[in-house]
Amino acid sequence: MKTSHAAALAAVVTILGAFAPGISSAQSSPTIPAVPTGWLTAFPTVVHTGTKPTLTWNISHPAIVQDYVTIEPPATINPKTKLEVEVRVLGAGVTVSTTGSSNFSFVPTEAVWRVGGSGGGSYSNYKRIFYGTNLQVKPNQVVAKGIVNAGTRLRFGGRYYYNNQWAPSNLWYHSGSGSQNVRALVNGDTPPPVFPHLGAPSLEDFIKPYLDAQGRVKIGPMDVIVFMELTHTDSQQHDEGYDLQDMVLLVTFKPASAGAATYSTP
Repeated sequence: MKTSHAAALAAVVTILGAFAPGISSAQSSPTIPAVPTGWLTAFPTVVHTGTKPTLTWNISHPAIVQDYVTIEPPATINPKTKLEVEVRVLGAGVTVSTTGSSNFSFVPTEAVWRVGGSGGGSYSNYKRIFYGTNLQVKPNQVVAKGIVNAGTRLRFGGRYYYNNQWAPSNLWYHSGSGSQNVRALVNGDTPPPVFPHLGAPSLEDFIKPYLDAQGRVKIGPMDVIVFMELTHTDSQQHDEGYDLQDMVLLVTFKPASAGAATYSTP
């Protein structure tokens, strides 16, 4: 169970990250790592003893996102070339319960992104790509897409709404600020120590399909997963509630055609 900064001050509510259980087969398909593909032929197809056929082959190795983008820690994505990008929300899960109650309700949560620009910037420089509770999350739905040029950095942020305000003191977190509350990982990465280990009771069922048996990130080779912690500050990283599971985005890239126009659509 995780307790928000606001709840710790007021001592009246309990905050925790929560995600819808289960995952559809369509949703799970991007997590299957690509494998090399190719062909092999032999000529002639029938040979006599003591002779050898001529073998011809071609193998194509799958692209990986690191060939196309640079992850600038903790969560700014810098394209190396013109790319198509799509963003999906995998979970939006802050919930609240009154003290002593075992019943939880979802709290509205917002995800935003920024395409281009320098530095962290103010909230007004970011565009909303999702607002709602986890009940409104559709993991297969693209909530933002665009075609970006090399060097057009992508940044992400989030916050939650409770008790008629945006988080405590209108606080929000974004990758442009350098806060450790927003982190981007690629396939095969090991989540930071503050992330619940595989099998831990605090690891949400929703996120389990995106981890392999060793607890490493398991997503597509051209994907980046963005984890956000929205209920605790950087200084609370040793609190058991700091788990980077309050907002999770999947960012998918592919090379753009040379003549594609550059645009962004939140």
